[in-house]
Amino acid sequence: MNASGLAAFSRALRDPRAPCPRGLSAWNGSDVAPRLAVYRNNVLSALTDVLAQTYPVVRELVGAGFFAALAARFVRAHPPRSPVLARYGGRLPGFVAADAAAAALPYLADVARLEWARCKAWQAADAPLLPATTLARALADPRRLPRLRLRLQPSLALLRSGHAIAALWAAHQADDVAGALAAVDPAQPQNALVLRRADEVLVVALSDGAAAFVGALQQRQTLGAAARAGLAASAAFDLAASLALLLRLQALAAPTPAPERAPAPSPSPTPPAGSDRGPTR
Repeated sequence: MNASGLAAFSRALRDPRAPCPRGLSAWNGSDVAPRLAVYRNNVLSALTDVLAQTYPVVRELVGAGFFAALAARFVRAHPPRSPVLARYGGRLPGFVAADAAAAALPYLADVARLEWARCKAWQAADAPLLPATTLARALADPRRLPRLRLRLQPSLALLRSGHAIAALWAAHQADDVAGALAAVDPAQPQNALVLRRADEVLVVALSDGAAAFVGALQQRQTLGAAARAGLAASAAFDLAASLALLLRLQALAAPTPAPERAPAPSPSPTPPAGSDRGPTR
């Protein structure tokens, strides 16, 4: 099958309105359309299951039927580009934000962003932790303190939303989901920190000051600049409490060692005067 045939087959798998591509045949000469329909349904069902596993709270917020229809529209617009299905679905938050049917739930796209951040945190690389004693020694030197740069774990993501995304996500982890949701005001802005600690992925709500502080650290700003960002966002920002939280969450990574520099080559000995002359007769 050539490239155009593969493209037609891909379209037919995603869109039930597309005609059967040319060249398809059954071993017994029967109509291939019903067989293609079964295959199409299997593909759509499998990809919907992948999205449901990545976005369980989004699915619970809208219901199984709405989510299946949303997933079908998404799959048709954004088929997988990689055989690794654990990485599929990263474009769903943006798709939800632009989907007219999801407009009634303005917080849905940001909840999807949080769930995708959780998925990425599971897959992020490991990094050695910054020992608390190392940080304590650095903080004990007031001259170094403002210029100190802290490295965050690769799994960490910071989300800022106009909606209570961390509270909505947490409510869906409770035994009494309906009761927990009743206590949440989705219209309240909230910041969420997502990161992997050991074998679990955490979702932690942050104050505006702490979120500005962490955001500055993400940009590799110095501790002094990050503290100023936290104070600018909130007069109640507490540097010591924010550092203690990051240590407790194991969010700080040990600094990467500087690469060893190769020794400079030894200078060539200076040839004696007249050594560039040809042989004497």
